[in-house]
Amino acid sequence: MAKSEALKDKLILAVDDEEDVLDIIEEELSESADCTLHKAMTFERAQQYLISYTYDLVILDIMGVRGFDLLQIAHNAGFPVVMLTAHAFTPEALKKSIELGARAYLPKEKLGSLVPFLEDVLKLSYTSAWQKALDQVVSLFNKKYGSDWRKTEGEFWDEFEKKLSIDEGAIIR
Repeated sequence: MAKSEALKDKLILAVDDEEDVLDIIEEELSESADCTLHKAMTFERAQQYLISYTYDLVILDIMGVRGFDLLQIAHNAGFPVVMLTAHAFTPEALKKSIELGARAYLPKEKLGSLVPFLEDVLKLSYTSAWQKALDQVVSLFNKKYGSDWRKTEGEFWDEFEKKLSIDEGAIIR
């Protein structure tokens, strides 16, 4: 299997309170990418990493490690962030992830496609990465919450979709 060029020599931080999830992330990356992975299982450890290193990409669990607080820290430092979740796979968590600056949102059940997903986050522009991520998320949300799950926050979703429709180059150069 060819190694990922987009992830080559990247420094990545993965934060989750479940060791098995971190092990899966490590396994996925070690098989397909020549990158360096730091792992943290607590908010405090992740916070220390975020202030001590410059990351090319940060993967954050929402629950158990104060993921939204870490998202704010990472986003303020200029690191691209992917939110990873199983328990907080809700419209509210998706909206909050977008509002706080996450680049994408990935359900844990999709960890098997982690490497191509992360490649897209690094290679695609903000809007193109979100469009691609939402293609997967929207269908899962429609199954779980019904097709009108965006209705209660209609204004937010209308504005976000307008932002995504801005004609922006798809590939970051």
